[in-house]
Amino acid sequence: MATFLMFGKYSSEAIEGLSAQRTDHVTELIGQFGGEIQAMYAALGQIDLVFVLTFPAMEDAMKASIALNKLTGIAFTTAPAVTVAQFDALTEGL
Repeated sequence: MATFLMFGKYSSEAIEGLSAQRTDHVTELIGQFGGEIQAMYAALGQIDLVFVLTFPAMEDAMKASIALNKLTGIAFTTAPAVTVAQFDALTEGL
């Protein structure tokens, strides 16, 4: 499973739909695409949400990101992530 960071930004409509029930729907939707939630954070500033997720493949993360936007109205930016140790191994010898 690959790790992905998803950064969310609320729209006006998305704020109106805030609820624990919507969070449950988000959790279910992520699972439908083979994803597992490692952590979910609410934030203030340029980014309103940060999700740390694992998915079987990049395509699954992309589909989930689009489906989350359709479900919630929240714009998500999705990025693959590796640990610093993995990054060091990948870049060794460059």
